[in-house]
Amino acid sequence: MKLLKDKVMAEGIVLGDQVLKVDSFLNHQMDPVLMREVGGEFARRFASEGITKVLTIESSGIAPAIMTSLELGVPMIFARKHKSLTLKEDILVEKVYSFTKRETNEITVSKKFLHPNDRVLIIDDFLANGEAAFGLTRIAEQVGASVAGIGIVIEKSFQPGARLLEEAGYRVDSLVRIASLENGTVTFVEEVHEQL
Repeated sequence: MKLLKDKVMAEGIVLGDQVLKVDSFLNHQMDPVLMREVGGEFARRFASEGITKVLTIESSGIAPAIMTSLELGVPMIFARKHKSLTLKEDILVEKVYSFTKRETNEITVSKKFLHPNDRVLIIDDFLANGEAAFGLTRIAEQVGASVAGIGIVIEKSFQPGARLLEEAGYRVDSLVRIASLENGTVTFVEEVHEQL
C-alpha cells in the first residue's frame, strides 16, 4: 500500500533494530484520511470472506479496525486490556504478551458480542511475534466463532509472527511488510526481493 509506505518513510522513526515508532499517524496521533484508506484496503482484501465482526485490541488497533468495520458494514469489537467495572461477568479472557511494552496483559471481551456463527476479521496495527493476534484468535474460538483472517497494518517480517500464524492455519494479510530496521533504515520486503 503505497500511501502507507510513504507515510512510514516520511514520519516513521527507527528506534534500534526492532522498534519502529509511528506515533505521528497510527499509535498516538492518528491520520484519519490514512485510516480511512487502510480500512478500505482491508475491506477490499477480505470482501469475499463473509465477515460478520471485526475484532481488535485496544488501543492502537481501534482506528484501523473501526474504519474496516465501517467499510464492511459490520460491528467492531475491541478487547480491553484494562479491567472495567461494567465488564465482569460472561467474559472471554486471554493473556497476551506485548513485545513493545514488554508486559503481559489479560484481555477481555464480553461473550454477548461474539457468537458461534460469526466470521471474525482480526485487525491490528503491528505484527511482531504474533502474541496479540493469537490472543484474539483464542478469544474468537472460545465461543466457536471462525477466524476468517488477520489484517495487519505494519508487519515486521524479520520477526516470526506472520510465519507462526500462517503455520497455525490463519490467513495473514499485511498492508506493509518491513524486512529490516537495521542501521536506522526501514527496508520493505519488496525492496529486498528487488535486490535479489
